[in-house]
Amino acid sequence: MEELYGQYRALLFTLAYQLTGSAADAEDAVQDVFVKACDVHPERLEEPKAYLCKMVTNHCLNLQKSARKKREMYVGPWLPEPVRTPETDPLETTVVRRDLLSYAMLVLLERLTPTERTVFVLREALGFDYPEIAELLGKQEANCRKLLSRARNKMGISEDEPVAAEAVELEWVSRFLTSLEQGNVDHVMSLLTEDVMFVADGGGKAKAFRHPVQTSEHVARVLLDRLQSLRSYFQGDFHFEFAPLNGETSIVIRSGNETVAALLIQLRRGKLTRMYAIRNPDKLARV
Repeated sequence: MEELYGQYRALLFTLAYQLTGSAADAEDAVQDVFVKACDVHPERLEEPKAYLCKMVTNHCLNLQKSARKKREMYVGPWLPEPVRTPETDPLETTVVRRDLLSYAMLVLLERLTPTERTVFVLREALGFDYPEIAELLGKQEANCRKLLSRARNKMGISEDEPVAAEAVELEWVSRFLTSLEQGNVDHVMSLLTEDVMFVADGGGKAKAFRHPVQTSEHVARVLLDRLQSLRSYFQGDFHFEFAPLNGETSIVIRSGNETVAALLIQLRRGKLTRMYAIRNPDKLARV
């Protein structure tokens, strides 16, 4: 079992994380599955990848049902917990980066039912074929195809549109931060799309906007105002870090040993179209 754990742990974590949007829940799912697998007859583990993925999928499907009820009581917008994805991890011992959807795509997954989400992740992120997905979920292959089509429709993705996000390069993020620090509203606005949206998740545990902020002018002014508030609150004792989160260059704000926020970025044709600010301290442990 130890050998199977080493071989499949990262894959199973990547699957569970994308099904739940929570790294903590994904860790629990993987641990629970391997504990239960210790009692499974060896013959049932002749195809360990399929069997373990099915166990994780079932665990997460059950978890999603209860999680939705909890999120109805959540204060403000609920956003997925970001995870660090260092490029210097050749063994990918934590997350399989090639199987990881963009953060913006994880946000869109919240529009789906648990079953639609599972089909989308298995097919579009992990590259499972339809017979494998049908076997994992105990459904007809044709039904799985319909579920994927429905999921794409809810997420606003056409049938032939790739799910890969536009790359967020270090140079762009650096230019964006420089623009903020200079404090020129027009310059900041020039880096935003007209329909840009800023979404913050404080979970009632940190100060954050309760509703998304929209339009380039409003978002630009909010970002500049927040930067000024940070300078005042921490008396200048804070700094920005570039961090690889969910496979993209992101921004982490720290003050001493405290992680203040993580900012994840989505670009469209070289301009900021979505910014997700994680302020809830419970979701900053892995950044």
